[in-house]
Amino acid sequence: MDIFSIKDNIKIICLGEVLMAANEGDYILHMKNIDMFFPGVKALKNVEFNLKRGEIHSLMGENGAGKSTLIKVLTGVYHKTNGQIEFNGNIIEPKTPLESQQLGISTVYQEVNLCANLTVAENIYIGREPRGKFGQIDWATMSAKAKKLLHNELGIDIDVNRVLNFYPVAMQQMIAIARAIDTKCRILILDEPTSSLSDNEVERLFAIMRKLKGMGISIIFISHFLEQIYTICDRITVLRDGSYVGEYEIKDLPRIELISKMMGKEIKEDQIESNVDKSVPKDENVIEFDHVTVPGKVKDLSMTIKKGEVVGLGGLLGSGRSEIAETIFGIMPVAEGTIKVDDVQVSVKSPMDQMKNRIAFCPEDRKVQGIIGDLSVRENIILALQAKDGMFRHMPRKKQNELADYYIDLLRIKVSDREQLIKNLSGGNQQKVIIARWLATEPNLLILDEPTRGIDVGTKTEIEALSVRLAKEKGMSVIFISGEMGEMVRTCSRVLIIRDHEKITELNGDEISTAHIMQAIAGDYHGNN
Repeated sequence: MDIFSIKDNIKIICLGEVLMAANEGDYILHMKNIDMFFPGVKALKNVEFNLKRGEIHSLMGENGAGKSTLIKVLTGVYHKTNGQIEFNGNIIEPKTPLESQQLGISTVYQEVNLCANLTVAENIYIGREPRGKFGQIDWATMSAKAKKLLHNELGIDIDVNRVLNFYPVAMQQMIAIARAIDTKCRILILDEPTSSLSDNEVERLFAIMRKLKGMGISIIFISHFLEQIYTICDRITVLRDGSYVGEYEIKDLPRIELISKMMGKEIKEDQIESNVDKSVPKDENVIEFDHVTVPGKVKDLSMTIKKGEVVGLGGLLGSGRSEIAETIFGIMPVAEGTIKVDDVQVSVKSPMDQMKNRIAFCPEDRKVQGIIGDLSVRENIILALQAKDGMFRHMPRKKQNELADYYIDLLRIKVSDREQLIKNLSGGNQQKVIIARWLATEPNLLILDEPTRGIDVGTKTEIEALSVRLAKEKGMSVIFISGEMGEMVRTCSRVLIIRDHEKITELNGDEISTAHIMQAIAGDYHGNN
């Protein structure tokens, strides 16, 4: 039996009170002039958000745009610094998520926040259990109510007395939605609900969302999947860098314009930058992916990186670029597909496997994943090579000094001496130390994930030039990931466009321009011919 089957004649009933169908201008939520300050950080600046009754409204923006912060303000996780929230005609100041839920605002997160060891019925009615004589839980009534709720409202027939963990993630999300409905929610927030679902499961979820919309429930839908946004949503609000960009009808906002608004770049057809002075790769494969899948992270990826080429991964933040980089380096376990290194199929179980295959990875977050602040520049540079050699093959201090001095000179790292603590360097010089660490391992493939983020213009130019020089002069292959598309235009001989965690197309040679990359991300680029 299909546990997700939804009957065509599903009966739409009211839950506790009638939710009237909305007129066009009937709003249930106004968030006005919302500011959210943290020490040293202005996370939200004068943000607006307006939600109509019975609509599905997407909150869009790249990672770090402020979407999650705004939702946490609405649901009482954070207490706003300034601004006003008007819900159902009343000014509200939710202090906790429970208070927000009691008002009628419920959230279903990407990671289902239910209790895996409790039954389905217990999860739906936890804290609200029906009571019988002497105040004891009426288990039979609770099971009957849970079964009726799932059947009548979502068209789902399952054993509600099984523990939640028995069911797949998709079903757990449906159960979380059922709980939200039964708490008389007026607003349902779905935060990345489809990231771990199959295409069929997504369709089932969308069918349920449409039913909830028909009941007058307003849905805030947060997702990085553009196809899904344009399939299910009525309107879009765009945030960028913690600020409000605008509110748009989905039918009036072409995808290329949405991408432009999210990234802050207005693109015209004639703004084409030429792709010049790119190295020509040799006809030797360094790494090859054949239909590689990591559930929820990488979708059916096939690609080949050749010796001596700089390949860009283009896409919005959250599109899956970093996940692909981490899969190449062995951080993400591969569920399906094959990987070849130097035309030999390999089994990759850890980053150490790929280090031995001469693959190196400079991660996106140098503060958390890169530098070790209390170690010296020398110690940070030799770290990866020492790990590769093993703890019982200690590198002589003389060799450590030689390596550190060589790369300090090669990359022009500004230090007082090799023993200076790395935490005392500028961001750009910290980034150079991380690159030096991996160059010391003499890789055939170097992955640079946002290598220029947060550093000065001069150092950015040096890192771009270094990438091209390593490919051209050393025959090294480089994967270059950057949110600044101009960098990829200047640096890459090939750009793979990533959207919704899969490769959707590829740009080569003079196809590579800022305009074409943005068009490809939006699904509007179809080649020069």
